[in-house]
Amino acid sequence: MVDAGERGTIASAASTRPRRRDARDNRDKVVAAARNRFGTDGLDASLNAIARDAGVSIGTLYNHFPTREELIGEALLEQVRESVRSAEAALRAADPWTGLVEHLTTLASWQARDRGFTDICVRSLPPDSPIEIAKHQGHSLFHQLVTRVRDSGALRADVEVADIGLLLWSAVRATERVREQAPDAWRRHLGILLDGLRSEAAHPLPGPPLDQEILRTAMRFG
Repeated sequence: MVDAGERGTIASAASTRPRRRDARDNRDKVVAAARNRFGTDGLDASLNAIARDAGVSIGTLYNHFPTREELIGEALLEQVRESVRSAEAALRAADPWTGLVEHLTTLASWQARDRGFTDICVRSLPPDSPIEIAKHQGHSLFHQLVTRVRDSGALRADVEVADIGLLLWSAVRATERVREQAPDAWRRHLGILLDGLRSEAAHPLPGPPLDQEILRTAMRFG
């Protein structure tokens, strides 16, 4: 037989579960809305618009994600992890140059259709955040990939990882305004970029590559 105290505990637990479900549902809605809005408007997208898209109040959004950086980290983490898996696949390619081309093409295609992913490639969140840890892993793999291609003789010797990352980003961003009329224009520019990376086409470059600390400072979010 259940006494009055036990009945109160059971009733309290039952009333708590729906609230917890509602909170989880709201959080999932905010993350999905943020992912879509960041994809179209970039990482500076309006948080009010995200809350409106999710069907929640701005207060509810902040309850789950007190800072923009936390929301970005949650919304884009899986896509960054996908880019890490792409780099891993590129390192397994039998031909180093083919692996590099396939990886860069994959990244460019994602950047072309997702402004948020484009932005997160060149902006930094706090170093201890899961998304920044994943980015660090991807960067390390990309370093290995570039070294592997350079050692094969296919990549010009004076090109660094930072050069390739910025060139890829610029090739995609340069075609952003014509994407509605010519959605695949980035492919032509990527082809020109790839030809410029080949060792047999190399001419001396003016100036050194950007210093990594300068890049980190410029990419810091906020």
